[in-house]
Amino acid sequence: MSGEGPNKAGFMDRRDAARERLDGLFGAKGGKREDRSAWFDAVYETADGDAAAVPWADLAPKAELVDWLETHPGEGLLAVDVGCGLGDNAEALAQAGYRTTGFDLSPKAVGWARQRFPDSAVDYRAADLFDLPADWIGRFDLVHECYTLQALSGELRVRAFTAVASLLAPGGRLLLLTRTAPEASTPDGPPWPLALSELERFSSLGLEHIDRHAYDILKGERVIPHVRDVWRRVG
Repeated sequence: MSGEGPNKAGFMDRRDAARERLDGLFGAKGGKREDRSAWFDAVYETADGDAAAVPWADLAPKAELVDWLETHPGEGLLAVDVGCGLGDNAEALAQAGYRTTGFDLSPKAVGWARQRFPDSAVDYRAADLFDLPADWIGRFDLVHECYTLQALSGELRVRAFTAVASLLAPGGRLLLLTRTAPEASTPDGPPWPLALSELERFSSLGLEHIDRHAYDILKGERVIPHVRDVWRRVG
């Protein structure tokens, strides 16, 4: 089933059933670092090879990432895909000419990505955003973060901002895709969409804002606002 995508018959029905099941697992609604870690592991462990059971796995790179890469080729620059999941976004980065590392907390996800792309140029790793390898700090010319921040809340989210920013080399760019929420709202997650003002936290972490592109994703009758944000490490 792992080769099926959202447009295949039955995929979305299985996804809806999986969401209901996953929402009942310990750590689904947030909590401490170990709680969320256990939940992410459980998502991949219980999927049994069916990507429909991984709520964020569409088996294709995000369209807004692909659009950005068309005018920002890698030309050998180093890139990292934060929370790479099943690998589609990391593969898009590599195909655009970036020397790409893709990492995920779940070894199961990393193994699944390697299985899907056996001849990949991507260096897939199991790694923890909150305990990054020392040689990754300040290393990457491009950091791609899609939906990781919105999957965390409270103090974990604050720490995640710092960890993501720490990966950037001087002059490096952060490309961020996320759902957005109205200011002063209290999202009932997961996910917990980000208010635009919250993204300004990157300013205090040594980054300058370069570009913002707002867009909507339609899911049935729902209109889900997003932004594609670009930041750069000063210096």
